[in-house]
Amino acid sequence: MKRTALITGASRGIGRAMAEVFASAGYDLILTCLRHMEELEKLGRELENSHSISCRCFTVDAGDCGAVTALFSQINQLDVLVNNAGIAHMGLLQDMTPQQWHRIIGTHLDGCFYTCRHAIPLMLARGGGHILNISSVWGNVGASMEVAYSAAKGGVNSFTRALAKELAPSHIQVNAIACGVIDTDMNRCLSEDELDTLRQEIPADRLGTPREVAALALQLIQAPGYLTGQVITLDGGFV
Repeated sequence: MKRTALITGASRGIGRAMAEVFASAGYDLILTCLRHMEELEKLGRELENSHSISCRCFTVDAGDCGAVTALFSQINQLDVLVNNAGIAHMGLLQDMTPQQWHRIIGTHLDGCFYTCRHAIPLMLARGGGHILNISSVWGNVGASMEVAYSAAKGGVNSFTRALAKELAPSHIQVNAIACGVIDTDMNRCLSEDELDTLRQEIPADRLGTPREVAALALQLIQAPGYLTGQVITLDGGFV
């Protein structure tokens, strides 16, 4: 039976790498992005041609309940949901507007709620499934100048653990990956000096790669059913 995976925020970075890895494993794909639709559609065509899978691409704001509902109205079956869509905000909390706060929380935490509430019935119909939330080490320990992001990812971690307990009897595994500093566009706002300082603080002496996150994601999807409710840190020993 053909398996289907939905990956949000898939046009670049971690999401793109996961699309490539899941396609190589034979999954049909449903990919979303907020911007860069042209890049996403090009990726979709390449994956269809190289791996003989189907790939559908949609423009979706993960923090918009109506947009997520519209997306799921076009999905009939689902085996894997990867909540990867994310945005960053750096700055003092006192300078942050309510709109910026709600945007961060909405994209990361509300987005998980919106997708999961629609994905669960589809997975129940399949007799099981996998939900994987892409989190951050800052959700574990917090980061100065990234209070909203840290709070959102901390919420994602608790969301993951709680939902896993709720869905375990239904054979739906729920896990998260708490990423360290990964070499993606989200971190391009940092200067070379700031990146060098970060590298010096990471025992692995380098940034992680999107491909490493994607490889771990696939391993978690293929893991024994008893593995659920876990927030697994991938950070080169950083935290």
